[in-house]
Amino acid sequence: MSDQQELKEATFGGGCFWCTEAVFADLEGVLGVVPGYSGGRTADPSYEEVCSGTTGHVEVIRIRFDPARISFGQLLAVFFSTHDPTQLNRQGNDIGEQYRSVIFAHDDRQAEEAEAFIRKLGEDAVFDAPIVTAVEPLGSFYVAEDEHHRFYAENPQQAYCAAVITPKVAQFRKNWAHLLRSGA
Repeated sequence: MSDQQELKEATFGGGCFWCTEAVFADLEGVLGVVPGYSGGRTADPSYEEVCSGTTGHVEVIRIRFDPARISFGQLLAVFFSTHDPTQLNRQGNDIGEQYRSVIFAHDDRQAEEAEAFIRKLGEDAVFDAPIVTAVEPLGSFYVAEDEHHRFYAENPQQAYCAAVITPKVAQFRKNWAHLLRSGA
């Protein structure tokens, strides 16, 4: 870590947190990824409650990173390239507001950078449909239950992991090899 800069955090929702955690965990400069829930109406929700769609919470990941080694802008680029930000309240077969595309900004600077990034993607017509990713201030963040941490790393043969996450991670590693930490 640079002596001049302190560690930062980013919180993203882009579908199932098993997928998003698997993507961001091996990036150079990412010191930790924690799955959890944010953006809802209830305190300390469980996975089952969030999956029911009644809490308003989103499955998210909180990324702790060293901005001297990876920028928030680079994290945004990875985020937008590894999920479909044009799908409202879903990612593929995962349907419900708990899977919505959202950036929970930790401060005004993150919100401004995220909004500018989204505008630029729209101006450049990167996607065939309008981007529905919301940028909202971070409220409460609730850490997911232990069994959801490093889920893909510990369960790669599980059916959902093998069918959905493995191809996504393989494509991510191909496209973003220059940002992976050595040995990842």
